[in-house]
Amino acid sequence: MNPIQILIIAFALWAITKTIVQFKKGALTIAWLFFWFCFWGTAGVVAALPQTTDVIANLVGVGRGADLVIYTSLVALFYLVFRVYVKIEKTEREITRLVRKLAIDDLDDQK
Repeated sequence: MNPIQILIIAFALWAITKTIVQFKKGALTIAWLFFWFCFWGTAGVVAALPQTTDVIANLVGVGRGADLVIYTSLVALFYLVFRVYVKIEKTEREITRLVRKLAIDDLDDQK
C-alpha cells in the first residue's frame, strides 16, 4: 500500500469520526450523517482498492476510474455549492425581514 493510500484512509476515518461527533452535537441531521458517512467510507474504499473505480467506470461508460472520480466529485461539489448558495439567500431574506420588523416595532415604540 502506498503512503498516499494510507494517508487518505486515515483522513477518511478521521472525517467519519468528526462527522459522528458533529451529529451527536446536533449539528447534522441523520440524512447528512448518512451522506457524509457514505462519502468518506467510499473515499476510504477507493483509496484502499483503486481498481474498483475502473470496474464502475466501465459499467457507466467512462474510460478510467480516475476520470469517474473527478466527474463525480465535480458534480457533488457543484451540488453542495448550490445548496450553500440557496441557504445563504434564504438566510439573507430572513435577516432582511427581521430587520424590517424590528425597525417598524422600534418606530411604533417611539410614538
